[in-house]
Amino acid sequence: MGKSQKVATLLGERQKIEKEIEDIQKSCQHPTKSIKNVRERLDSQTIVTRYVCDECSLIIGIPNNDELQNFLKQ
Repeated sequence: MGKSQKVATLLGERQKIEKEIEDIQKSCQHPTKSIKNVRERLDSQTIVTRYVCDECSLIIGIPNNDELQNFLKQ
């Protein structure tokens, strides 16, 4: 298998995995959330502080200034 075929196979697998994650996140009820530092986007190196579902890891909100200050004190 050449490099281009290997890359194509891996990209296909990644697409399947991303679709499966998206389906899980869509069906999640987001019962609990935590404030966490996460990447702004998948292709970004920028870290942002957001509310993230503890079950499915979906970003579900932005903490207000008071919540952010309490998180940063920890």
